[in-house]
Amino acid sequence: MPEILVQYEAEIWSSIGETFVMVGVSILAAVILGLPVGTLLFLCRKGQILENKVIFSSLNLLVNIIRSFPFLLLVVFLIPFTRFIIGTAIGTAAATIPLAIIAIAHYSRLVEQSLLDVPKGVLEAAISMGASVKEIIYKFLYVEARSGLVLGLTTSIISFISYSTIMGVVGGGGIGDFAIRYGYQQFKTDLMMYMIIIMVILVQLIQFIGTTVSRKIDKR
Repeated sequence: MPEILVQYEAEIWSSIGETFVMVGVSILAAVILGLPVGTLLFLCRKGQILENKVIFSSLNLLVNIIRSFPFLLLVVFLIPFTRFIIGTAIGTAAATIPLAIIAIAHYSRLVEQSLLDVPKGVLEAAISMGASVKEIIYKFLYVEARSGLVLGLTTSIISFISYSTIMGVVGGGGIGDFAIRYGYQQFKTDLMMYMIIIMVILVQLIQFIGTTVSRKIDKR
């Protein structure tokens, strides 16, 4: 192991742990809230089984507004809200709030797109068999779209890792923040490069796992 990595070993592991916390919370938010929001966007669209112009327009506008914010500005904009929720706007825990919000908006849009790719015949068949809305969602839509949903989540996770590098502005820490503070700002280019390599390996691993799982569960 290079000497400089040994020198900063404790800090590196700490930064990796902070990244995992931030990304982990983002994934939970995406699955627990982003999935149902995306599903509702799909179901409330014109011509769908729960068509509702008010709900669709409201959710669609909210998702678009959140996704249109430059992430750094979103972090700063949410500081009062973050402080209200957890009592502080500084630290890894505080960093999870804006990351969770962007995660919900990001993944909900990908969920909507995946469900739109489900053949209309599947919905028609489900309705003709008298399936309830819950059954249509869990036994037909999610089953048919599961490969796309996994790929969408994989893409989202990679985006969350990228977003986490910005969280140094609120003391969130993480691999990206470590690379900037200890590598770039202290002119230790080799240390910064090692951190970049770690992030590249992490992203490649996530992409490989996501693609493999998606391919194995693809019904087509």
